[in-house]
Amino acid sequence: MGSNSNPIPVVSTFTSPFEDSPRANDPNSPFKKPLSLWPGMYHSPVTNALWEARSKIFERLLDPSLDAPPQSELRTKLPSESRTTILYNFSTDYILREQYRDPWNEVRIGKLLEDLDALAGTISVKHCSDDDTMTRPLLLVTASVDKMVLKKSISVDIDLKMSGAAIWVGRSSIEIQLEVNQFANGNNDALESTPLLTANFIFVARDSKTGKAAPINRLSPETEQEKLLYEQAELRNGLRKKKKGEDKRGIENGNVNRLEALLAEGRIFCDMPALANRDSILLRDTRLENSLICQPQQRNIHGRIFGGFLMHRAFELAFSTAYAFAGMMPCFLEVDHVDFLRPVDVGDFLRFKSCVLYTEFENADQPLINIEVVAHVTKPELRSSEVSNKFYFTFTVRPEVKVINNGFRIRKVVPATEEEARTILERMDAEALQ
Repeated sequence: MGSNSNPIPVVSTFTSPFEDSPRANDPNSPFKKPLSLWPGMYHSPVTNALWEARSKIFERLLDPSLDAPPQSELRTKLPSESRTTILYNFSTDYILREQYRDPWNEVRIGKLLEDLDALAGTISVKHCSDDDTMTRPLLLVTASVDKMVLKKSISVDIDLKMSGAAIWVGRSSIEIQLEVNQFANGNNDALESTPLLTANFIFVARDSKTGKAAPINRLSPETEQEKLLYEQAELRNGLRKKKKGEDKRGIENGNVNRLEALLAEGRIFCDMPALANRDSILLRDTRLENSLICQPQQRNIHGRIFGGFLMHRAFELAFSTAYAFAGMMPCFLEVDHVDFLRPVDVGDFLRFKSCVLYTEFENADQPLINIEVVAHVTKPELRSSEVSNKFYFTFTVRPEVKVINNGFRIRKVVPATEEEARTILERMDAEALQ
């Protein structure tokens, strides 16, 4: 190549989710928005579309005046006021289809988890907004995700609809229910009668100045279905509060025998490994781990790491853990629970650690593999490590793989320590309550 060759210019392939936001090198731009008003670039097309829909309130959300007063008067809103729907035009948009395709021509569950988190966040902002630019906005953060069940696989060739609304509100918390539907037989006028996936997200509101819990707008269900969903959510909230008080007492008061039974087989592995059951495996031998430094491109509109990104990464590790454990391609069934215990910031050293907690064999054709993934924010300078998130997933083995691998066997997982046994019992009991 000659010395006079011109360099090839590189420009961003992303467009800003903000109206009228120019590229940095646009000479005709009358103004340029500060970098703090740009959300991270690690997001799916759907997340981008949702953030674009929120663009009119982004500037106030991202750059609020802390001297502005808090919302003084709570409004009462209807569930329909926060209802939001997203359409995936997979049948006609080939680029979108390719972005979501997995190796089995189904929708990538990890990317769908990102979108669900982004949609739930948009709905919570809609409900909690007071439409008053003179007050400082609330900081809304994901607290947890309740059981998310995939009822059947989601084809990437057929259009998809994701929708949701606020279904329950406490003093400073809000529950969002989301549904994913696919159009029947490719007919864009008729949805499947049953949602392919349902998910419930819990958000909590914080004062953007003090960081303390802040009251949010009330919710007034109208229809019989909305009233039923509200009552069910109220019941779940009561169970969550009750469980927090009983978690530690449970094992101390009545489950010592269960604890000992779980540990008995593990002791044989540790003390007499040659005599251990070959159809079992120690929990510690199912572990996998990966690490990353959190990048600015993975942040959300508040400058912290996007919860959907964390769920995506946890899911990928859980899938790999189930694959390495079973020796066959796993099939995702559900997200049992997700806890967001502390925020994750740009620049954090994040470690994901996974294991198979336990297996279930009630249905011989569909053995269940229960995976735990724990995320740790590690600070080597301070010699500290804190748990930021806990994720629980359930997998089985793909039916077509079982046919090929006739006589396949899923091993039983046993704990070697009391801490492992307690974790297993707590998860089993939490599953029984759902």
